[in-house]
Amino acid sequence: MIAILIGATGLIGKSLLQQLLADASFTSVKVFHRRSTGVQHPKLKEFVIDFDQPESWAKEVTGDVLFSTLGTTLKTAGSQKAQYRVDFTYNHETAKIAAQNGVKCCVLLSSAGANARSSFFYTRTKGELDEAVQALPFQQIRIIRPSVLDGDREEFRLGEKVGIVMGNALGFLPGLRKYRPIKDEVVARAMIQAAKKNDLPAVEIVELEAVHALAEG
Repeated sequence: MIAILIGATGLIGKSLLQQLLADASFTSVKVFHRRSTGVQHPKLKEFVIDFDQPESWAKEVTGDVLFSTLGTTLKTAGSQKAQYRVDFTYNHETAKIAAQNGVKCCVLLSSAGANARSSFFYTRTKGELDEAVQALPFQQIRIIRPSVLDGDREEFRLGEKVGIVMGNALGFLPGLRKYRPIKDEVVARAMIQAAKKNDLPAVEIVELEAVHALAEG
């Protein structure tokens, strides 16, 4: 298979890229990003692009599976409008182009609690993207909604660190285990497994504990 990846320099994206390059099922990995990953590999084809100018790169978005892990934070983006452009617009535009180019499968990294009618900006944005992607003509759509992500980020996120500590503590309590933090490599592995499984419904939303199970194959 030929994989397409956006968001390759983020926490999940970095792990996903390494796993895709090591996976014999994928003969080529196309990465589209605003800056180079710095990774060198015979299977890697890197496109440094401007997401605001899709006409300059749209024709290259061809392959079998689109993996979408692109995202930012309000602090990094500077405003909700700028964050929405990355978290929703760039993801949706790329997915739309991929579907138009005949890519059969889309595996989208979402978030626990994603809901287009949420009163919270982040979960509402994720929910809007989930719904918009489901409306695109892919043969298979896999939406991955993990709990708090655990891994080594380039930027420090206090809220996430607190969530990891609390999640690990509460994960031992009955009924709360599904909310325990999940490692970046586990989420990446689940995304790859989701792309390979043909026995799932055309649209499959994988939540919380099911992400762990999917990663185990």
